[in-house]
Amino acid sequence: MKRRDFIQKTALSSGAIGLGGSMAYGMPELRKAKHHFNLKYAPHLGMFQQHAGKDPIDQLNFMADQGFTAFEDNGMRGRAVSLQEKMAKTMQDRGIEMGVFVAHEIYWKEPNLASGDKDKRAEFLDYIRQSVDVAKRVNAKWMTVVPGHVDLRLRPGYQQANVIESLKQASAILEPHGLTMVLEPLNFRDHPGLFLTDSPQAYEICKAVDSPACKILFDIYHQQIQEGNLIPNMEASWDEIAYIQIGDNPGRKEPTTGEINYRNVFKFIKDKGFNGILGMEHGNSRPHKEGELAVINAYKEVDNFM
Repeated sequence: MKRRDFIQKTALSSGAIGLGGSMAYGMPELRKAKHHFNLKYAPHLGMFQQHAGKDPIDQLNFMADQGFTAFEDNGMRGRAVSLQEKMAKTMQDRGIEMGVFVAHEIYWKEPNLASGDKDKRAEFLDYIRQSVDVAKRVNAKWMTVVPGHVDLRLRPGYQQANVIESLKQASAILEPHGLTMVLEPLNFRDHPGLFLTDSPQAYEICKAVDSPACKILFDIYHQQIQEGNLIPNMEASWDEIAYIQIGDNPGRKEPTTGEINYRNVFKFIKDKGFNGILGMEHGNSRPHKEGELAVINAYKEVDNFM
Protein backbone atom coordinates (compact mmCIF):
# COMPACT_ATOMS: atom_id res chain seq x y z
CA MET A 1 0.00 0.00 0.00
CA LYS A 2 1.52 3.31 -1.07
CA ARG A 3 1.51 6.08 1.49
CA ARG A 4 -0.54 8.46 -0.65
CA ASP A 5 -3.17 5.72 -1.09
CA PHE A 6 -3.15 5.14 2.68
CA ILE A 7 -3.68 8.87 3.29
CA GLN A 8 -6.54 9.00 0.79
CA LYS A 9 -8.17 5.91 2.28
CA THR A 10 -8.03 7.16 5.84
CA ALA A 11 -9.14 10.64 4.85
CA LEU A 12 -12.25 9.19 3.22
CA SER A 13 -13.04 6.71 5.94
CA SER A 14 -15.55 9.04 7.61
CA GLY A 15 -16.75 10.84 4.51
CA ALA A 16 -20.38 9.88 4.87
CA ILE A 17 -20.40 9.15 8.58
CA GLY A 18 -22.99 10.50 10.94
CA LEU A 19 -21.94 11.79 14.31
CA GLY A 20 -24.40 9.72 16.32
CA GLY A 21 -23.05 6.92 18.46
CA SER A 22 -24.15 3.62 16.97
CA MET A 23 -21.95 1.47 19.27
CA ALA A 24 -22.08 -1.00 16.42
CA TYR A 25 -19.57 -3.45 17.79
CA GLY A 26 -21.63 -4.35 20.87
CA MET A 27 -19.37 -7.28 21.82
CA PRO A 28 -19.06 -7.67 25.61
CA GLU A 29 -16.16 -10.14 25.33
CA LEU A 30 -14.08 -7.51 23.52
CA ARG A 31 -15.18 -4.60 25.69
CA LYS A 32 -13.94 -6.51 28.76
CA ALA A 33 -10.62 -7.41 27.13
CA LYS A 34 -8.79 -4.16 27.83
CA HIS A 35 -5.07 -4.79 27.62
CA HIS A 36 -2.14 -2.82 29.02
CA PHE A 37 0.43 -2.17 26.31
CA ASN A 38 4.01 -1.16 27.11
CA LEU A 39 4.09 1.45 24.32
CA LYS A 40 1.61 3.95 22.87
CA TYR A 41 0.44 2.20 19.70
CA ALA A 42 -1.91 4.37 17.65
CA PRO A 43 -4.51 2.84 15.31
CA HIS A 44 -6.21 4.65 12.42
CA LEU A 45 -9.86 5.03 11.52
CA GLY A 46 -11.03 2.03 9.53
CA MET A 47 -8.67 -0.44 11.18
CA PHE A 48 -11.46 -1.83 13.43
CA GLN A 49 -14.48 -0.78 11.41
CA GLN A 50 -15.94 -4.30 11.19
CA HIS A 51 -16.26 -4.42 14.97
CA ALA A 52 -16.94 -0.76 15.73
CA GLY A 53 -18.90 0.41 12.72
CA LYS A 54 -18.24 3.46 10.58
CA ASP A 55 -18.75 6.18 13.15
CA PRO A 56 -15.38 7.67 14.21
CA ILE A 57 -16.52 8.08 17.81
CA ASP A 58 -17.46 4.43 18.09
CA GLN A 59 -14.12 3.48 16.55
CA LEU A 60 -12.24 5.60 19.11
CA ASN A 61 -14.20 3.99 21.93
CA PHE A 62 -13.42 0.55 20.57
CA MET A 63 -9.72 1.37 20.43
CA ALA A 64 -9.80 2.54 24.03
CA ASP A 65 -11.67 -0.59 25.09
CA GLN A 66 -8.86 -2.71 23.64
CA GLY A 67 -6.24 -0.82 25.61
CA PHE A 68 -4.87 1.50 22.93
CA THR A 69 -3.90 4.84 24.44
CA ALA A 70 -3.09 6.77 21.26
CA PHE A 71 -4.60 7.48 17.85
CA GLU A 72 -3.38 9.05 14.63
CA ASP A 73 -5.29 10.37 11.65
CA ASN A 74 -3.55 11.44 8.46
CA GLY A 75 -6.71 13.10 7.20
CA MET A 76 -7.64 15.05 10.34
CA ARG A 77 -6.81 18.42 8.76
CA GLY A 78 -9.56 17.89 6.17
CA ARG A 79 -12.32 16.82 8.55
CA ALA A 80 -15.19 19.09 9.56
CA VAL A 81 -14.45 21.24 12.60
CA SER A 82 -17.46 19.77 14.40
CA LEU A 83 -16.08 16.26 13.92
CA GLN A 84 -12.59 17.31 15.00
CA GLU A 85 -14.03 18.74 18.20
CA LYS A 86 -16.13 15.66 18.91
CA MET A 87 -13.20 13.34 18.30
CA ALA A 88 -11.00 15.48 20.56
CA LYS A 89 -13.54 15.29 23.38
CA THR A 90 -13.83 11.53 23.01
CA MET A 91 -10.05 11.12 23.09
CA GLN A 92 -9.82 13.29 26.18
CA ASP A 93 -12.61 11.37 27.92
CA ARG A 94 -11.10 7.99 27.06
CA GLY A 95 -7.44 8.77 27.79
CA ILE A 96 -6.30 8.62 24.16
CA GLU A 97 -3.40 10.80 23.04
CA MET A 98 -3.59 12.33 19.57
CA GLY A 99 -0.74 11.48 17.22
CA VAL A 100 0.17 12.93 13.85
CA PHE A 101 -1.95 14.30 11.07
CA VAL A 102 -0.61 15.40 7.68
CA ALA A 103 0.05 19.14 7.87
CA HIS A 104 -0.02 20.07 4.18
CA GLU A 105 -0.72 18.95 0.64
CA ILE A 106 2.07 16.60 -0.42
CA TYR A 107 3.62 17.04 -3.85
CA TRP A 108 4.02 13.44 -5.01
CA LYS A 109 4.92 14.14 -8.65
CA GLU A 110 6.47 17.61 -8.83
CA PRO A 111 8.96 19.60 -6.77
CA ASN A 112 7.81 22.14 -4.24
CA LEU A 113 10.09 22.68 -1.24
CA ALA A 114 13.18 21.41 -3.06
CA SER A 115 12.64 23.87 -5.88
CA GLY A 116 12.96 27.03 -3.83
CA ASP A 117 9.89 28.41 -5.59
CA LYS A 118 8.64 31.27 -3.43
CA ASP A 119 4.96 30.71 -4.21
CA LYS A 120 5.18 27.03 -3.27
CA ARG A 121 7.02 27.93 -0.09
CA ALA A 122 4.33 30.46 0.79
CA GLU A 123 1.65 27.83 0.13
CA PHE A 124 3.43 25.36 2.42
CA LEU A 125 3.78 27.92 5.21
CA ASP A 126 0.10 28.78 4.93
CA TYR A 127 -0.75 25.10 5.41
CA ILE A 128 1.46 25.08 8.50
CA ARG A 129 -0.40 28.07 9.94
CA GLN A 130 -3.75 26.36 9.29
CA SER A 131 -2.45 23.18 10.90
CA VAL A 132 -1.63 25.05 14.11
CA ASP A 133 -5.38 25.61 14.55
CA VAL A 134 -6.12 21.95 13.80
CA ALA A 135 -3.48 20.78 16.28
CA LYS A 136 -4.90 22.94 19.03
CA ARG A 137 -8.42 21.78 18.29
CA VAL A 138 -7.55 18.08 18.55
CA ASN A 139 -4.78 18.35 21.18
CA ALA A 140 -2.06 17.21 18.79
CA LYS A 141 1.64 17.81 19.38
CA TRP A 142 3.00 16.53 16.07
CA MET A 143 2.20 16.93 12.39
CA THR A 144 3.68 15.08 9.41
CA VAL A 145 5.66 16.93 6.75
CA VAL A 146 6.88 15.38 3.47
CA PRO A 147 9.08 17.78 1.48
CA GLY A 148 7.81 16.48 -1.86
CA HIS A 149 9.45 15.52 -5.13
CA VAL A 150 13.03 16.17 -6.16
CA ASP A 151 13.82 19.01 -8.56
CA LEU A 152 15.90 17.48 -11.36
CA ARG A 153 16.89 20.95 -12.55
CA LEU A 154 18.88 21.65 -9.40
CA ARG A 155 21.94 20.03 -7.85
CA PRO A 156 21.19 18.16 -4.61
CA GLY A 157 22.95 20.70 -2.40
CA TYR A 158 20.76 23.55 -3.62
CA GLN A 159 17.64 21.44 -3.15
CA GLN A 160 18.65 20.61 0.41
CA ALA A 161 19.30 24.29 1.16
CA ASN A 162 15.85 25.18 -0.19
CA VAL A 163 14.16 22.55 1.95
CA ILE A 164 16.05 23.65 5.06
CA GLU A 165 15.07 27.28 4.55
CA SER A 166 11.38 26.36 4.20
CA LEU A 167 11.56 24.25 7.35
CA LYS A 168 13.28 27.02 9.30
CA GLN A 169 10.44 29.36 8.42
CA ALA A 170 7.86 26.71 9.33
CA SER A 171 9.63 26.13 12.65
CA ALA A 172 9.33 29.81 13.48
CA ILE A 173 5.56 29.45 13.08
CA LEU A 174 5.34 26.30 15.22
CA GLU A 175 7.77 27.04 18.03
CA PRO A 176 5.62 29.59 19.90
CA HIS A 177 2.84 26.99 20.09
CA GLY A 178 5.01 24.12 21.29
CA LEU A 179 4.22 22.08 18.18
CA THR A 180 6.54 19.85 16.17
CA MET A 181 6.54 18.91 12.51
CA VAL A 182 8.05 15.48 11.94
CA LEU A 183 9.82 14.86 8.63
CA GLU A 184 9.06 11.48 7.12
CA PRO A 185 11.57 9.81 4.79
CA LEU A 186 9.73 7.55 2.32
CA ASN A 187 11.14 4.56 0.48
CA PHE A 188 12.20 4.63 -3.17
CA ARG A 189 10.09 1.62 -4.19
CA ASP A 190 6.66 2.90 -3.16
CA HIS A 191 7.43 6.57 -3.78
CA PRO A 192 10.08 6.97 -6.48
CA GLY A 193 11.42 10.45 -6.96
CA LEU A 194 10.76 11.96 -3.56
CA PHE A 195 13.37 14.25 -2.04
CA LEU A 196 13.52 12.79 1.48
CA THR A 197 14.29 9.07 1.61
CA ASP A 198 16.90 8.25 4.28
CA SER A 199 17.20 8.67 8.03
CA PRO A 200 20.75 10.15 7.80
CA GLN A 201 19.40 12.74 5.35
CA ALA A 202 16.53 13.61 7.71
CA TYR A 203 19.01 13.78 10.59
CA GLU A 204 21.24 16.20 8.69
CA ILE A 205 18.27 18.43 7.83
CA CYS A 206 17.02 18.53 11.42
CA LYS A 207 20.48 19.44 12.67
CA ALA A 208 20.63 22.26 10.12
CA VAL A 209 17.16 23.58 11.01
CA ASP A 210 18.14 23.34 14.68
CA SER A 211 14.67 23.70 16.17
CA PRO A 212 12.54 21.69 18.60
CA ALA A 213 9.75 22.19 16.04
CA CYS A 214 11.53 20.08 13.37
CA LYS A 215 12.23 16.42 14.11
CA ILE A 216 12.17 13.01 12.43
CA LEU A 217 9.26 10.64 11.90
CA PHE A 218 10.99 7.26 11.66
CA ASP A 219 8.64 4.97 9.73
CA ILE A 220 10.00 1.47 10.30
CA TYR A 221 8.32 0.06 7.19
CA HIS A 222 9.82 2.67 4.89
CA GLN A 223 13.27 2.47 6.42
CA GLN A 224 13.37 -1.32 6.32
CA ILE A 225 12.97 -1.05 2.54
CA GLN A 226 15.17 2.00 2.10
CA GLU A 227 18.14 1.18 4.33
CA GLY A 228 17.47 -1.73 6.70
CA ASN A 229 19.81 -1.98 9.70
CA LEU A 230 16.91 -0.63 11.72
CA ILE A 231 18.12 -0.54 15.30
CA PRO A 232 21.59 0.90 14.54
CA ASN A 233 20.05 3.54 12.27
CA MET A 234 17.51 4.48 14.91
CA GLU A 235 20.31 4.64 17.48
CA ALA A 236 22.37 6.91 15.24
CA SER A 237 19.53 9.40 14.71
CA TRP A 238 17.81 8.92 18.05
CA ASP A 239 18.23 12.46 19.38
CA GLU A 240 16.21 13.81 16.44
CA ILE A 241 13.46 11.14 16.38
CA ALA A 242 10.19 12.41 17.85
CA TYR A 243 7.69 10.01 16.32
CA ILE A 244 7.65 6.43 15.02
CA GLN A 245 5.37 4.56 12.62
CA ILE A 246 4.89 0.86 12.10
CA GLY A 247 4.30 -1.58 9.25
CA ASP A 248 5.81 -4.95 8.41
CA ASN A 249 7.60 -5.72 5.16
CA PRO A 250 6.69 -7.01 2.65
CA GLY A 251 3.05 -6.00 2.46
CA ARG A 252 2.79 -3.12 4.92
CA LYS A 253 0.52 -5.05 7.27
CA GLU A 254 0.58 -5.60 11.03
CA PRO A 255 3.68 -6.90 12.84
CA THR A 256 4.31 -10.69 12.60
CA THR A 257 3.23 -10.76 8.93
CA GLY A 258 6.65 -9.98 7.45
CA GLU A 259 10.39 -10.04 8.06
CA ILE A 260 10.82 -7.42 10.79
CA ASN A 261 11.49 -8.66 14.33
CA TYR A 262 9.16 -6.15 15.94
CA ARG A 263 9.50 -7.59 19.42
CA ASN A 264 13.20 -6.72 19.40
CA VAL A 265 12.61 -3.34 17.77
CA PHE A 266 9.96 -2.40 20.32
CA LYS A 267 12.18 -3.56 23.18
CA PHE A 268 14.92 -1.26 21.87
CA ILE A 269 12.46 1.64 21.69
CA LYS A 270 11.20 1.00 25.21
CA ASP A 271 14.73 0.63 26.57
CA LYS A 272 15.58 4.02 25.08
CA GLY A 273 12.90 5.53 27.30
CA PHE A 274 10.65 6.54 24.40
CA ASN A 275 7.39 7.99 25.69
CA GLY A 276 5.99 9.10 22.36
CA ILE A 277 3.52 7.56 19.94
CA LEU A 278 3.98 4.69 17.49
CA GLY A 279 1.49 5.05 14.66
CA MET A 280 -0.01 1.87 13.25
CA GLU A 281 0.23 3.08 9.66
CA HIS A 282 -0.47 -0.20 7.91
CA GLY A 283 -3.30 -2.29 6.55
CA ASN A 284 -4.86 -5.45 7.99
CA SER A 285 -3.47 -8.69 6.58
CA ARG A 286 -6.87 -10.38 6.66
CA PRO A 287 -10.40 -9.07 6.04
CA HIS A 288 -13.45 -8.88 8.28
CA LYS A 289 -13.56 -9.19 12.07
CA GLU A 290 -11.06 -12.03 12.01
CA GLY A 291 -8.48 -9.70 10.49
CA GLU A 292 -9.15 -6.99 13.06
CA LEU A 293 -8.67 -9.45 15.91
CA ALA A 294 -5.45 -10.60 14.24
CA VAL A 295 -4.13 -7.03 14.39
CA ILE A 296 -4.94 -6.72 18.10
CA ASN A 297 -3.39 -10.09 18.88
CA ALA A 298 -0.28 -9.30 16.84
CA TYR A 299 0.36 -6.19 18.93
CA LYS A 300 -0.15 -8.13 22.14
CA GLU A 301 2.39 -10.66 20.90
CA VAL A 302 5.17 -8.25 19.85
CA ASP A 303 4.55 -6.00 22.85
CA ASN A 304 5.41 -8.93 25.13
CA PHE A 305 9.11 -8.07 25.41
CA MET A 306 9.46 -7.17 29.10
